[in-house]
Amino acid sequence: MVQLTLPKNSQMVEGKVWPKPAGATKLREYRIYRWDPDDGRNPRIDTYFVDLDDCGPMILDGLIWIKNKVDPTLTFRRSCREGICGSCAMNIDGMNTLACTKGMDEVKGPIKIYPLPHMAVVKDLVPDLTNFYAQHRSIEPWLHTVTPAPETEWKQSRDDREKLDGLYECILCACCSTSCPSYWWNGDRYLGPAALLQAYRWLIDSRDEATGERLDNLEDPFRLYRCHTIMNCAQTCPKGLNPAKAIAEIKKMMVERRI
Repeated sequence: MVQLTLPKNSQMVEGKVWPKPAGATKLREYRIYRWDPDDGRNPRIDTYFVDLDDCGPMILDGLIWIKNKVDPTLTFRRSCREGICGSCAMNIDGMNTLACTKGMDEVKGPIKIYPLPHMAVVKDLVPDLTNFYAQHRSIEPWLHTVTPAPETEWKQSRDDREKLDGLYECILCACCSTSCPSYWWNGDRYLGPAALLQAYRWLIDSRDEATGERLDNLEDPFRLYRCHTIMNCAQTCPKGLNPAKAIAEIKKMMVERRI
């Protein structure tokens, strides 16, 4: 069951059913979570009907169509063609994914959309990612060196470079962390799959010279060891990455340095 962080003492109420577009013959029903902190109303589910003859095939296309042609107050994030993707992460048909890569034809029945679970909601489909980004920053995701910088660049062998495959591709969409029950209950202390995947990416970078300090930073009952290998993170990652494997490798490094 999807669990959302709603305003205190609130209950979901029946939302508005918006009119079907006049003359449309091919329609797709969207049921979208709505909540505006400024209007004093409880969260609700609004129902919209998208004209498929006037809209692209992806879930995000439908959301943009609704915002442009039906309800301009609908609020969501997206950054397509403007930078790194990941902004349009949301819970669609019960799974965390990217609205821009999920096709309408992949969902049977009404398309049900909620914000990422167990995050405070800023408005509608926009979660508060402040803590998520702070955790990413805490693992210091940049190269640490003590050797004088080379005149050109830090070089790697082909084999060392290949070790980073499956790690550097993370787009920080938060789909994995918000699908993790351990992160739901301990998000203030457990770093979560996304941050730990990034931590491992720097731990095994052959150019980095702060492995000991990085492991010290993770040596904590909560920051690392709340992972129970449930594998939700790997199942939901839109890039096909495996954060659980990266976390297991960090734990292995912790053991090996004690031997």
